Amino acid sequence: MRKSRNFLLFLLSLLSLISITGCKKGRKLEARSVRVAIQPSAAFIPLYIARYTKSLENVLAEKNVTIIWQDFESGPSINESLFADLSDIGLIGDVPTVLALEKSNRMKMVGVPARGPNAYAMLVRKDDNSINNINDLKGKKIATVFGSTGHNFSKKLLEKTGIGFEGVEFCNISAGDAEYALASKSVDAVVIWEPNITRLVDKGLVKILAQGEDINLRGTNGFVVREEYLAQNKDIISMILKEYENSAGQIETINQEYQAKLAQALNVSPQEILSIAQKYDYSVAITQEDKASLQDTISFLVTINNLTSQYQIDSCIDNSCYEE
Repeated sequence: MRKSRNFLLFLLSLLSLISITGCKKGRKLEARSVRVAIQPSAAFIPLYIARYTKSLENVLAEKNVTIIWQDFESGPSINESLFADLSDIGLIGDVPTVLALEKSNRMKMVGVPARGPNAYAMLVRKDDNSINNINDLKGKKIATVFGSTGHNFSKKLLEKTGIGFEGVEFCNISAGDAEYALASKSVDAVVIWEPNITRLVDKGLVKILAQGEDINLRGTNGFVVREEYLAQNKDIISMILKEYENSAGQIETINQEYQAKLAQALNVSPQEILSIAQKYDYSVAITQEDKASLQDTISFLVTINNLTSQYQIDSCIDNSCYEE
């Protein structure tokens, strides 16, 4: 009798365990979403690939996460959307990154989408024989976007030559006006970034006078996330970073369809996509060199009064989303 009773208790326990396990397997994951803000920059080519191939959507769908793509023209507008709680994660350049992180209780940097020293360059007209090296810049008119990485580039380059800003005429333009400014001879040199550099060089209009590596400019971009979103959805951000790096490994083998889409997004020819991408390192982990680069950007912005405080970038970084 005791054996029968023990067997019955064992059987009931087993059935209960199977029932609980079955409930767990059948339980649906909570539906979540992530709003990803992107801009047409060669620095973020892997995210475009992940978007076109739907690889990121597929990975997130396994966790019942819906991705909402948000297209912006520039980093400042992405920052506005992040601070208005209208976006969750944005891919932005170094200047917008440090401006966003100044209020570190709202935003965190979780990774680096790209860094590319030679994605920044000073260009002069190809037929201008009066400027052949950086020492020829004295007394010349130089144009770039005020407060941008191009501005920081110009400052470092002119300090390297000993000319300084006082030795040139500095003009503020938009990156889109660079070609006209040079062609019309309104300025002697412009400092811009990719994909504008390749587009103008391939047109045969300009020559490169100096590049980022000449002045140890790193050009570190940032993955910036709303801290409130990050606290509740760290797993989603981790999946985005991982899939981004996976997509970076597919750049050299992307098919013609996706290459054409990328070309359209960046306003370059399909043939130029690969040469532009080669100027970037798309590894996601934040290095000490990246931190130093962003700290330098903070210092630069403070000197031109575009940033109010010389804060420490380390306090704004969350490395826990990325696993090597």
